[in-house]
Order: sequence, then structure tokens, then C-alpha cells
Amino acid sequence: MAERNMSSTKNPMPEQDPDVRNKNFDEVAKGYTEEMAVSEAMRCLNCKKPSCVAGCPVNVKIPEFIKCIQERRFKDSYLTLKQTNSLPAVCGRVCPQETQCEAVCVRGKKGEPVAIGRLERFAADWYLNNCDEKSERSETNGHKVAVLGSGPAGLTCAGDLAQMGYDVTVFEAFHAPGGVLIYGIPEFRLPKAIVRHEIEKLEEAGVKIETNTIAGKAVSIDELFEEGYEAVFIGTGAGLPMFMHIEGENLNGVFSANEYLTRVNLMKAYRDDYDTPVYRAKTVAVVGGGNVAMDSARCAKRLGADTVYIVYRRSEQEMPARAEEVHHAKEEGIVFKLLCNPVRILGDDKGWVKGIECVEMELGEPDASGRRRPIPKEGSEFTLDVDCVVMAIGTSPNPTVTKATGGLETTRRGCIVADEETGQTSIEGVYAGGDAVTGAATVILAMGAGKKAAKAIDEYIKGKTE
Repeated sequence: MAERNMSSTKNPMPEQDPDVRNKNFDEVAKGYTEEMAVSEAMRCLNCKKPSCVAGCPVNVKIPEFIKCIQERRFKDSYLTLKQTNSLPAVCGRVCPQETQCEAVCVRGKKGEPVAIGRLERFAADWYLNNCDEKSERSETNGHKVAVLGSGPAGLTCAGDLAQMGYDVTVFEAFHAPGGVLIYGIPEFRLPKAIVRHEIEKLEEAGVKIETNTIAGKAVSIDELFEEGYEAVFIGTGAGLPMFMHIEGENLNGVFSANEYLTRVNLMKAYRDDYDTPVYRAKTVAVVGGGNVAMDSARCAKRLGADTVYIVYRRSEQEMPARAEEVHHAKEEGIVFKLLCNPVRILGDDKGWVKGIECVEMELGEPDASGRRRPIPKEGSEFTLDVDCVVMAIGTSPNPTVTKATGGLETTRRGCIVADEETGQTSIEGVYAGGDAVTGAATVILAMGAGKKAAKAIDEYIKGKTE
């Protein structure tokens, strides 16, 4: 086995040059080589009481999978990951490890933590490129469960239940499974071939997926119970975009980030061999400071925009986007207009966007989120000349399912009320998790909710039949 690596810094991730990648949709990060992965794995101290595992919402066996990489047992590393994580290649790319497992890594106390996310990605990619084994199906237990939505929460719940022997069917509204992994996250961050491969592995394990089926329209929860399903998991996400309700939001050239990214990603507008219509503006303002805003801005740049602004009402310190995404956006030439808030979108005489009027902000006392409240500065209005505005200020759950399901308790914001530990809703046998419960959050938190719900559904059905 290689010698322990006591470097205080991570092995750098090879990446495309910023001035090259901001003109293509190929993946930015190229991934570790075997030698890089082994070297990084040797930075792990194999702690007797690993705090990193507790920092992971799906409790990945982090020391175990890293030890396999140390010993060059790459296949075993992937199989170890799959014991608790249905989507390791996805998590290795988009999970915010810096605020979870890596945040509590012992090596981070005197330097950088072990690059757990990069190693997870390496193990998953190595398996994809070197192994062609079918996933094993568990022996059936004769019980049926329905899952609504094929995003990270639904796929995780379905995968865990299939491992337990349940006959699981996932119902997906779009023509392709994957939820936000397919329609929301761009190719340059998460290649769709990776998502398809992860889903194929779940299908090999016995998960059935029915696309083009809108929960609450094509199929109702009552109908599912009538068809013999003994429990239902709702993982329909948060696909209803929010707007600021300011003058000019109905102009041509104003988009929700949901529509913009769905056209680019799911409908493949970025590819020359697809004729999906998408507005290829020359100067774009993206309003918001989260990962979705970064994705929208970076897509606009790749679609040919000369100038792309991020307009965010707080400072960079309060920005909810991952530091890595902010860093990549800056490298790619995105212009950050911080402590600025739009007050009006300006249009020309033909109804198209020609500018966005903003006001400068200053930070006051913290609000309920713990971040300092932005306060407008009097007389600081200014205008950015733009021909497109993308609103990336958040989403809420789509009400289609909840409106069609009597007795399902929801919050004022339309989120489904569900037990934090089990996902149990106000209806017996109906569970929920992910963004449909929390509002827009992270992939890994949705997966954690799906995992908890699968365990609770198993206990519920066993309790009924014993």
C-alpha cells in the first residue's frame, strides 16, 4: 500500500481551461486519475471514530470506501458506496461536501479536509468505465409501493425499497427520469449519461419507471391504493418558480430559471442537432445567488452571451451557492453585481427587455435566516442594459399533487407536512420527502429523506402484515 500522504492540501482536480470551457458544455472537472485518487485517499487517517460519516445525510461508509482506494480495490470502493448511496456518481459531483462530511474531517483542522467528494466520484466513474456487471435483484416480498417523482428523493427511496424486496414503480411526469438531475443541473456539472447510468442500475435492481405520468392528473394517490399499492412516497420536488412581482416581469425575454434550464438541459437546446428554441441573448442578467443562478448564468455564457451579470441583493458572504460554483463562474467571466436588487424591468416599444433597473443595498441586522437583511440605499438606482432576465430566486412545490389529494396537510408555502424522521404525512400510508417537503434544497438532503422514508415504509408495511 502507498505511504501516508500528510500534505495539508487536497490533490487539485484537473479542469478545462476557463476560456475554453465557457464556450462548450463538456464537463468542467475531468476527474482524478488512479494515481491522484490513491494519493488523495492516503491523506485519510482512518479515524477510529469517523465524524465524516455522521456529517453525511445518507451515512456513506466513508472510511471504508476510501480504504479500498488506498489499497487500489476500486471496484470494492464503488460497491461499498452503493451499500448506502444509490447515486454515488451524482453525489460525487453535486453534493456540497464542504458543508457536510468534509466540514467535520479531522484533516480539515490543520489544512484542507480529505477530498471525499472527488474520491466518491472517482470510485463511481472507475466502476462505470471498467465494469459491466448487472445489479442483483433482491428476492421479492410480494408487496407493492408507488413512488411519485424520479428525482433524487424518489430514486433513493425506490432503490432502497427494491433492495428490501419490494415491487416498486416510479411515476415521472417528464419523458425522461431523473427530475432536477436531468432538467435542472447543466451538462458541464453533471453529464446526463452519468444520470442515465445510475438510473439503469436501479432498473436492473428491479425498480420500474413509468414516464409521461403526471401525479395528481394521470394517476391519483387514491387510485394507486385501489390498484394494490400498500404505500406511496411523494418526491415530486419543487418545480414551481418564484418571481419578484415587479414591473416588467411579463416582458419578452424574461424567464424563470426553471424554464430556461429545462430548455437547455432536458430539451437539449445546447446541442446543434436539436432544434429546441432557446433565447440566445447577448447581455443577460440572472437574479439570485444560489446554485441555480450560477447554472443559469454559466449556461447563458455558453449559449453565446457577451456579458452575463449575477444580480444579488446581499454580499458574497451570504450567497447560498457553493463556493466552487461561484469560483467557476468568476473564472468563466460572469460579472457579479452584489448588494444590488432589481426594482423594475424595462422594455422597448415591441415588448422586449432592454434593461433592468436596480437599487444598491446595504446589510442591516440578521433576519430569520440568520443572514443580514439587505436594505435599499436611497437615491442609488442605476440601470443595466440587458436583453434577457432570468429569475433564479427560488421555487416552491408544484401544487398538482396536493390539490388532487384530499386530507394532505401542507404549509402556507405549499410544502407537504411530513415527519422529519420518517416522512409520514397526514394520510396513513403516504410518505413524502425532498424538495416537496422542504422547498428547494440540496440533492443529498433529498436523498437522505428518501432513505428515511424507505425504512419507515418497510416498517409500516411489516407492521400491517405481521
